[in-house]
Order: sequence, then C-alpha cells, then structure tokens
Amino acid sequence: MKSKLIKQISGLPRSWKRAILIGFDISALSFALWASYSLRYGVWTPPNTIEQFGFILTAPIIAIPIFVRFGLYRAVVRYLPERAIWTIVRATTLATVGWVVLVFLSEMAGRGVVPRLVPILYWTISCVLISGSRFLAKKLLWPSGARGLKHRPIMIYGAGEAGAQLASALRRQGTDRIVGFLDDNPALHGRDVAGIRVFSPGRIAELVDKYGVQEVILCIPSLSAERRKEILANIGGHGLKIRTVPPISDLVSGRYLVNQIHEIDIDELLGRSSVPSDPALLRQMIEGKTIMVTGAGGSIGSELCRLIVQWAPQRLVLFEANEFALYQIERELSSVKDRSIVPILASIVDVNSLRRAIGHHGVQVIFHAAAHKHVPLVEANALEGIRNNVLGTRNAVDAAYEAGIENFVLISSDKAVRPTNVMGATKRWAELIVHQKAELAAANGREQRFSAVRFGNVLGSNGSVVPLFKEQIAHGGPITLTDPGMTRYFMSIHEAAELIVQAGALSKGGDVFLLDMGEPVLIKELAENMIRLAGYSVADEARQDGDIEIVVTGKRPGEKMYEELFYDDSNAETTRHPKIMRGPHGEASEKDVLKALEALIESLDAQDEKQARSILFNFIR
Repeated sequence: MKSKLIKQISGLPRSWKRAILIGFDISALSFALWASYSLRYGVWTPPNTIEQFGFILTAPIIAIPIFVRFGLYRAVVRYLPERAIWTIVRATTLATVGWVVLVFLSEMAGRGVVPRLVPILYWTISCVLISGSRFLAKKLLWPSGARGLKHRPIMIYGAGEAGAQLASALRRQGTDRIVGFLDDNPALHGRDVAGIRVFSPGRIAELVDKYGVQEVILCIPSLSAERRKEILANIGGHGLKIRTVPPISDLVSGRYLVNQIHEIDIDELLGRSSVPSDPALLRQMIEGKTIMVTGAGGSIGSELCRLIVQWAPQRLVLFEANEFALYQIERELSSVKDRSIVPILASIVDVNSLRRAIGHHGVQVIFHAAAHKHVPLVEANALEGIRNNVLGTRNAVDAAYEAGIENFVLISSDKAVRPTNVMGATKRWAELIVHQKAELAAANGREQRFSAVRFGNVLGSNGSVVPLFKEQIAHGGPITLTDPGMTRYFMSIHEAAELIVQAGALSKGGDVFLLDMGEPVLIKELAENMIRLAGYSVADEARQDGDIEIVVTGKRPGEKMYEELFYDDSNAETTRHPKIMRGPHGEASEKDVLKALEALIESLDAQDEKQARSILFNFIR
C-alpha cells in the first residue's frame, strides 16, 4: 500500500506537486495564525465570519510570495537536505515580519490592537508546521532518503543542447538529482530548461549552501581550455567535485553523454592547442620495423611503447634496468594481439648488453629514453647521474652505429639549455654525443640518422611535480612549492610520445628537435588548480580558512626559476609539423666531445666528484 502511494505521488506532474505544497502551506499558515490568537486568549472558537476568515488569510497572502522567492516550491521533498531547515526559518521569519508590518498599518487605520505575543507564537508554529511537514513527509514516504538511492545533488554547467541531453539521460539513469543548470548567458538566468532552473555561476556558493550541491558537471562540448581554467577558478574551492564531458561531435542520444563523463585531468587546463598527429610520419617510423626503447618501463618510455604497438611494428624490444617496471609494461603490451614483445632486463651502462640486444633482434630504430631525470636526486648523486646519462648514451650510440641501425632518437630535456644542474648538463652532453655520431655517419657515407628531441616537463612523468602534488593533496596538504614565481613548460605524456616519434621521422641526421610547449605555466597556479580539481579550497592570505595550504620552501640546489627550449630561438627552423621545430646547427659544440669524454671517464673511475662536475660544466659553457 505504501509503495503504491509513493509511486502515485512520485508520478504526479511537478505542477501538481507544487500546488499540493502551496495548498498545504496556506492551510498551515492560516491555522498557525488562528492558533496563535487562541493560545493568547485561551478561546478556541473557529473563525465564523467573513472578516475573521479574511484576517486569517492575511498570513498566507504575505508568506506564499516570500516562500516562492526563497525557492521552497522548487526543492524536491524526497531529496530535501537537512540544511534546508534554515532556508525555511529565514523565509518564515521574513513572512512574519511582513505580517507584523501589515498589522501595524492596520492598527494605524483604527482596526484594533494585536497582542505582542501573537507574532512570536505565529512564527514558532509556522516554523514547526512548514519545516516539520516537509521532513515528516520525507521520512514517512521515502525512509531510505537520498542515501539509500545514492542520489547526489549535482549541477550541470551549460544549459545548451548538450546540457539538456545530459540532464535527460541522468534522469533516466536515476542515480543523481539535478538541482539546476549553471550558465554564463544572462538571458537564461531564472528560466527553466528541460524543466530545470538555470542559475548564474556567481550564485554557486548560495546554491551549495541551499541545496547541498556535491558535484558540478561541465557540459559545454565547445569549451576551450582557457575558458575551462576560468570556470574552474570561479566554481572551485567550494568543496565540489568537478567532472566534464569532452568534445563530442557524433552524439546520437543523451546516454552517450553519460558514458563520457570523466574527471578533469590537469593537462586539460594547460591551454594548449591540439594538433592532430601525422599518420604518414608515424607509419614511416614504426610500421614493419623492429624497434627498441631503452628505459621502456619509465614514464616516457612506456608511453612510447604503448604508441608503437598501435602502429604494427615487426617487433618491439623493451630494454629496461628496473625489473618491476619491465614486468609491468611487458604484461600490459602482451595483451595486444599479433604483436611480438621482447623484454630485456639490462642497463645502458652495460654496452655488451646493448650490442647483444640490438644485434640478436635486428633492431632498426632506437628510442633512447633511459636516464636519471630527477633533478635533486641526480644533483645529490652526481657520479651516478653522469655515468648513467652520459656514458649510457655513449654506449647506446656506439652500439647503434656499429649495428648500422637506421634511426636513433635521444629523448632530451629543456634543462639541457644553459644547464645549472647535473641532470641538465648530462642531457646536454648526451645531445653532443649524438650529434658527433651523426657527423661521423655522414662523413662515412652511412644512411644512419642520429637526432635528439628536446622538450619540457611531461605531466604525470616520474620527474614531474604533478604526482608529488597529488600525493600531498591526498594527505590533506600542505603542498610544497620552491618558489611562487617559478614557471615550467608542460605537455601531456601522450602528446610528447607522438611528437617524439614524428620528430624522428623528420630527422636528416644531427638534428636537435624542439617541441612546441606552448606558454610556460606558473607552478603556483598549477598547484592551485590541482587543489580545486580535488574539490578543496586554497588556504592563503585572502582565505585563511581554506582546506590546503601552499608552503614555499625555497629553491633547491641547481634549480632554475624558468626553463628554455632554445639556445638561440631566432634561428629555429620550422618543419612540416607545426608543433616540431628544428634547432639551429650552431647549438652543436665545435669542441672535441671524445677527448672531453675521456677526461670525464677518468674522473668517474677515480670517484672524483669535484673534478667530474668541473669537466661536466666547463665543456658545455
């Protein structure tokens, strides 16, 4: 019987439900006023004249418009949050004040005096009846409430066609309660779209407080990255989870939108313009080739491997020194059908392992991603950093040259430009070693191409600040920042992998390719955006009660305030790909790399860190 009643009430049109609520409130407010007089005078005689009925009705006549303005008839009783009681109290208080003003004017007109206790009694009884009736109905008719049905109060940002489709789909799914739309168009504010009220984004704090909103879904398929950043800044910091629907051009119905809702990744806020990859370049570099990736288990190396297996290589050789990292990437890639995956557990410091891997499997293309990249750790372990990054690159280049491979691509770094730390200096040495080998190949008439690809930070890579910030946010902060004015270049790891492969296909030999990283990003701004994406607010001087604080710790040894991609950006050449540039050949040192390398090896053998640092930096200055 009860379930049938609930089904019947739930099935009523929204307008009927509002009419029932308004009718009840009229009766309740009239009763409250009559009961107030009865309590005051101790006489419980029902009103029996037209004048008495008219006076009793002044209470709902004043209150109902105020209740409408406060949104008491837009709220769904089934999902009414506990905090809604304060909205009801405020609305009832204002209605009582309005009634008292009307009574005061009536007294001035000579219509009698109203006892001072009556307004207090009226306000008390009205609050109990209006709020109590709603929560009692919620308790009796829907005892499990929103918790049992997992209905979360959410809002949709974007009241356009896509937003209306998403709202309809979410309603059919029945797991979320849509409180309203947020939209930038002032013409839509206060109107209903798909039966849902549209609000100004500026009212988000009020709506969170009033309806207990937990999540906002961005549903504007044409939304630019820059505008996405602005929206995040405006609605972030209210403890809201923010998700998004990506640009979709082939929607058939709203249910596909629901499947596309996902968490906002930090790389979506970089403001970088997307340029499609060139399939011809990817195919030229990969299809039918035997390819080896050194450092295959690292962040860059593993993403390169994932990309390579999609383009039908003859064989993919995974060269990795970390056993667990090699196991993970080999297991992941082995799930791809019709692909030959060869895992090799070895270090690039061992030249014999490199020669054996290249020769035994007939490697034609090498992507050299193996390196120690964490700046502070390499700075504190300079000898190991030099041995791995410099000598390891020398070993890989020599083995590739001897085996006659077609294409060798070094994964370099923007820290190689005017380096101030050991990691950057070793990467610059690696570039010069590759360039020297390219010149040797050209001088001997060999059809071998050796090149380097230089770019900035990759979001989510092992050396990036992003994983650190995520961990610090997960622990409730604070986020540690070395300097509030520090900037870095960033790109997504997938975009980096695609551009590296395409740059290799464009190589003529001896090239240093520069990837267009867009505009440098303020690390402080990156941290603030990550805090907001996690649904927290930033604690700073303007908002000391925020959730997570950003603490400045000071620059670390060898750390730069900003990074560069060029030694001389005025001479950079364009290529057929708009995101790939070719550095000027003047960037290559005219000094004798092999002779300097001998001196560097001697200092490493002698474990003389001071001498090794001196040779490392003096040679590239």
